[in-house]
Amino acid sequence: MNNLLYDDFELWLKTGIEFNKFKNKTFMVTGATGLIGSLIIKTLLYLNKEKHLNTKIIGVIRNVSKARKIYGDLTYDDKLSFTVSDLAKDKINLDEHIDFLVHAASVTTSRYLVESPVESFDVAINGTQRVLEFAKEKKVSKVIYISSMEVYGNLNLDRMATEDDLGYIDLKNVRSVYSEGKRICELLCKAYVSEYDMNIVSARLAQTFGAGILPGENRVFAQFARSIIEGKPIVLHTEGNSEGNYVYTIDAIMAIFILILKGQSGETYNIANPESHTTIREMAELVASNFSDNKSKVIIDIPNDVQNYGYAPDTHLWMSIEKIKKLGWIPRNNMIDSYAKMISWMRENNI
Repeated sequence: MNNLLYDDFELWLKTGIEFNKFKNKTFMVTGATGLIGSLIIKTLLYLNKEKHLNTKIIGVIRNVSKARKIYGDLTYDDKLSFTVSDLAKDKINLDEHIDFLVHAASVTTSRYLVESPVESFDVAINGTQRVLEFAKEKKVSKVIYISSMEVYGNLNLDRMATEDDLGYIDLKNVRSVYSEGKRICELLCKAYVSEYDMNIVSARLAQTFGAGILPGENRVFAQFARSIIEGKPIVLHTEGNSEGNYVYTIDAIMAIFILILKGQSGETYNIANPESHTTIREMAELVASNFSDNKSKVIIDIPNDVQNYGYAPDTHLWMSIEKIKKLGWIPRNNMIDSYAKMISWMRENNI
């Protein structure tokens, strides 16, 4: 495992999170080859090594070879196993007891969302219901559903957005299968809490980036960093007016662990770094000025077929984290820190 991740884990290990409560427990993580799922599993394996937790981890995957590439030597850790399941059409078949389940499986590629909206919606809705049914049957102690800031839609607030605020989602835009799907899944989690008395918490994540991003990552933050590494201009395919909410990778992972330990059933919690709130254009300028030695300039180049790129519509959103702060979590890495660590990670891992 890369030293950058070890350093982040070490810092959080000193914060007093009660990781010992995971001792001898079993975790299941869906979306184990995605960013959030893979980092949760890598964190648990690190905790096993450093704190001797004897935690067992089961990753739900669709592609075994992809999992082996992402986990490398960790694939052979005796506390990690994988079960293959396509949540859009398969039930999870597993006889083992599960204590904690993190449902992180989701379609996140913008182009796929607009090219295959039916399949994307199927993964979101039917996949989540299959996971919740599995958790119900297994009497899982706690489920964390990984949601997204996109559930907010378009808001026009003169203050920071709390978890109770919701805006407009354009149902004429096929890209909305992602945001509307996340919104429906949050409600589905609430329904299972209400009808079956399950312990389910939704984690509403801001855009998450930093050390630990995966090969093939092509979201805007990775594109900006790649331009810096290659000494090329940072090219925006929109005006860059959309306001982004961001959080560093390992900060987000630790927030999820705090929700496992302290999050209240049926509730939703924002996970973001309010200090990293910025527009896309401002972020591009910040990256260019801080990391390129004036070699990379920001260029606006809007293609005629921009709709086919699947970009989310412009939003004006600034997420409040007051609710999760009451549980003891605060982000530790600002925008500059996040980019510095991500660029180092990408260079070291040839991403």
